Amino acid sequence: MSELAIETKGLNYHFGNQKVVDDLSLQVQRGSIYGFLGPNGAGKTTTIKILLNLLKSPADTVFIFGQELNTHRIASLKRMGALVEQPAIYGHLSGKENLYNRCILLGVKRSRALDMLKLVGLSDAANKKASQYSLGMKQRLGIALALLADPELLLLDEPTNGLDPNGIIEIRNLMVELTTKHDKTILVSSHLLSEIERTATHLGIIHKGKMLYQGHIEGLQELNKPTLLVQVTALEAAATFLNSKGYETSIAGNCLQLPYTSAAESAKVNSMLVLNGFEVSALQLQKKDLEHLFLDITNPN
Repeated sequence: MSELAIETKGLNYHFGNQKVVDDLSLQVQRGSIYGFLGPNGAGKTTTIKILLNLLKSPADTVFIFGQELNTHRIASLKRMGALVEQPAIYGHLSGKENLYNRCILLGVKRSRALDMLKLVGLSDAANKKASQYSLGMKQRLGIALALLADPELLLLDEPTNGLDPNGIIEIRNLMVELTTKHDKTILVSSHLLSEIERTATHLGIIHKGKMLYQGHIEGLQELNKPTLLVQVTALEAAATFLNSKGYETSIAGNCLQLPYTSAAESAKVNSMLVLNGFEVSALQLQKKDLEHLFLDITNPN
């Protein structure tokens, strides 16, 4: 059994003469929430449409649970659910009726619709017309529709786009529940980097169709060079003192700034300063957040 829910091998895709996916090798682990990040036009939606076979991929480049997509199209699609762009719902029908309609198309028991309404937190609005749903409720209904056939893999394209803070939290909590309690694998595209940072276990950063980073979310921090900020009296004298001891020290605002290497080394810096007559009021480890790391990766110059 493949450990990868999704794998692409050197995937390329063109719209006319424009290459929108460029030698993309995507690896999504089973049971993960894979944050697929990139600015608008990076190729995220195109990639998702390729994974869903809405756009034709070259042979032997896309694999779903270890099976080549083109030769195992029906079997692969049965294992996937998706919410791409806006959910396909009928506004004149209630949330429950939308799900019942999809149950008929999929040959799924109607009781499944009620289970999915409960899962996404729409039981109380089951009989309300979908046209009266808030944007967040519509997104949750779209996810319920995607989950009706009990897929192992869920592809969500910008599911929190345009939502208010409460809607964002609801979708975030739902994704975590789906992976931890219902054994789903989720690929979620977004440009809301702070939200991905809160939910994703793995990341892929794409820019102009190219994969710039892929791996565990913790691994991204390895690309970051944390700094130690020291609030101390006599800044210039303290900087000169530490530089004389071999530290690369600079002044940043009202603090000293030097590369962070370890907690023990930070304690040593603190002791040296205090023993030499400097008064240290604070030491702070500073790391870039995901947004700044993303900018560093996509704009290396």
